[in-house]
Amino acid sequence: MVRVGYNQVDTLAGWMAHEYFDLEPAQRDDFSRRFEKLHAWHRRDQLPEYAQFLSETKIRAQRGISATDMLWLFDGMKSRYAAIAVRAAPDAAELLAGLSDSQIDHLRREFGRMNEKFLKENRTLESIAARRLRQQRTALAQIRDWVGPLSDSQESRVITLLQTLPLTDALRHEDRQRRQREFLALLETRKTDRNGFTKRVREWLLNWERNRPPELARSLEESWKKRAEFYAAVDKMLTTEQRSHLSHR
Repeated sequence: MVRVGYNQVDTLAGWMAHEYFDLEPAQRDDFSRRFEKLHAWHRRDQLPEYAQFLSETKIRAQRGISATDMLWLFDGMKSRYAAIAVRAAPDAAELLAGLSDSQIDHLRREFGRMNEKFLKENRTLESIAARRLRQQRTALAQIRDWVGPLSDSQESRVITLLQTLPLTDALRHEDRQRRQREFLALLETRKTDRNGFTKRVREWLLNWERNRPPELARSLEESWKKRAEFYAAVDKMLTTEQRSHLSHR
């Protein structure tokens, strides 16, 4: 699945770009050409480095994962995203600068639709109990995907551990809306300051946490630390067979 998905990511990215912006045929062709170059660079320069990163992750998983290991993993994913953002920013700015006002309006409506979908899927406007149940189901499914089937006692222990994690869906929704507002404001400058636009696109892609309100930033940072502790605690309950499954995965 990973190989198939990676090989078809150009098609998926093109579909997503069209869904967001309602691109004209010429714009879709331009996007495809630029994305193909980005994909070729990523395959050539980044995949070997990813393999090294995953090999180190495997070594850490085999010896037992600590909260520090999980934070190292989170930071590693952020840094690899940053490498893509730096590479993609100039082409992204060129594409975005050519958007029409009606396409920006389309994006604004798409943001609204996606936000409604997020709230519904995460049950954010429902009771705490409903949100906790959704959190439990999601976490258990993810853990089974990585380590294989869980025993009844393991599932009960995971559910107990989840009670120590803050519910972050409302925080993530707030942060998503903040980023969307920033992006829409950024797009308003695409015609008035073309020279500075590329720099601002790069900054927006790279520094996606920078403008969080202090309280939101503290809450999300604390949730990452709690999540790292949660996965470290889950790791301690794994059987030899489950650890082998994780290593293979």
